[in-house]
Amino acid sequence: MKCYHVTTIKKLDRYRQLGWIKPPIRAWITINAAERFSLQTGRRIILRLDIEKYERLQRATREMLDEFRVYSDNIQYEFINPTTSSDPEERYNTHENLKARGLVAVPLREDDAEGVKFQQIFPGIILSYKSMEQPLQLLRSELGASEDEMVNRAIEDIEFNLAYAINLVTNETKPKIAFIEGHGEYELRRVADVTRSLQEKYLVERVRLNERVNALTEREQSDSSGLVVRNKFQAIVIAAPDSLFSEKDKFIIDQYVMHGGKILWLVDPIFASMDSLQYGGATMGVTNDINLDDMLFNYGVRLNTDLIMDMIALPIPITTGEVAGQPQIDFFPWFYFPLVTPQINHPVVSNLSAVMTNFVSSIDTIRIPGIKKTYLLNSSPYSRSMNAPVYINLDIIGYEPDESLYTEEFLPVAVLLEGNFTSLYKNRISPSLMYSKEMGFVEKSTHTSMIVVADGDVIRNQLHYSQAYPLALGYDQWTEQTFGNKKFILNAIDYLTEGSELITIRSRELQLRMLDNTYLKNNHLKWKLINVAIPPLLVIIFGIIYVLLRRKRFTAKRTQKK
Repeated sequence: MKCYHVTTIKKLDRYRQLGWIKPPIRAWITINAAERFSLQTGRRIILRLDIEKYERLQRATREMLDEFRVYSDNIQYEFINPTTSSDPEERYNTHENLKARGLVAVPLREDDAEGVKFQQIFPGIILSYKSMEQPLQLLRSELGASEDEMVNRAIEDIEFNLAYAINLVTNETKPKIAFIEGHGEYELRRVADVTRSLQEKYLVERVRLNERVNALTEREQSDSSGLVVRNKFQAIVIAAPDSLFSEKDKFIIDQYVMHGGKILWLVDPIFASMDSLQYGGATMGVTNDINLDDMLFNYGVRLNTDLIMDMIALPIPITTGEVAGQPQIDFFPWFYFPLVTPQINHPVVSNLSAVMTNFVSSIDTIRIPGIKKTYLLNSSPYSRSMNAPVYINLDIIGYEPDESLYTEEFLPVAVLLEGNFTSLYKNRISPSLMYSKEMGFVEKSTHTSMIVVADGDVIRNQLHYSQAYPLALGYDQWTEQTFGNKKFILNAIDYLTEGSELITIRSRELQLRMLDNTYLKNNHLKWKLINVAIPPLLVIIFGIIYVLLRRKRFTAKRTQKK
């Protein structure tokens, strides 16, 4: 563990569009498969998985497919159990076939009175359309999540995942997006997890501008309209640049926007590093000048050169001493790592968990006619901003924070801009270049959008502390918690490229009423007795009351006759 030392302590319309799909989509759903191994006996047992929570997933899948069929009878499906064969070799071949076609076996652990058992299941769908197939993994193994949480999340996402997979299998070409390189942006391994997720739907490229006019756009001559300029990518991502953008590169990005391009900006206004804190205990947060301020200001946003400190923050591991010769590790909230949340109901952030940040800054917007601004993420009500340069010292962990200083509420850290943007280079370039037929300069954009986040780390996945492989985006390996970073980035890209149709479905939340397993283990006998004894006891009591009332009634009648 890496520690830091401190010296002190539109749903229906979407489905109707499926009506043109021909030939029909076929889906093979594998929910029931299980291989179970007991650590007690060492014997392998093959059986049908009939645990209630997986039946819920199967039922939810069937109901959603039936709902889809209401809007298009071109959807056909069947459920299969890949472990029905009594021949071990045939079962093995079936499992290998499913893996080769893109489904992933999910190992699940179950603890009960008989011991610990491991199960292997294939909860997924294979969609077939024409000659194409698309695997869809319904249940995904997630670090730090329990079985119940994973199943619940799978049920939450079933509608989105089905619509998403149908969209993929019926679209013969994938839209293209690009990660910009050449200005110190994150290398591939730092954005590996979100890149893998995006590749399911998009063709993802990494592009160096190198002052090439055709880096993001392509030009061709048309007999009727002259020069035609088209964007190569539906969206581009600029993730944590740390070096200067040349004016030519900015011009290329600007003209990409003017031709309707979408951008996800993740920019650090302040440079600060935890590596310096690890070895020295203190560091300075200084301005990260990369020559983008005028461009973003022109589009309607200003990244403030400050750092947000927030009492609602990510805990970090701190070595506070030794016990029996071993370092004692405790976790303390690190106020420079705010956990930011949405304060608005918008498709990009609907039902979004807290997003993990590192040294995040605040954002201001500028009033520009025709540009709509929507704040997507904010700090908590218990935050403050510190203007650069900022002295950052781990020793603050050893002191109680002065709550009277943390009075700045809901500081914005991410904003969505939508509208018709004006070029940064309007009236700034020579007339010969402006009216050049080869250049195709545009000074006012078509309707487009961009999202600006004042922290590059929002898109960065952690690397395993000892083996250096990429972890899931949003997963913090020290606290073993998963935050909403990945969902936020995927929603942001999907919103920029497609709008809010599918995002609204993905943002649904199903509340899971989980049982207390410890309580059940300690009190299962009591509840069994209650369930067994109370019903017949109630019947006996009602029977006695009925007999007594009947006897009393007949006794009263006899008395009246006498």
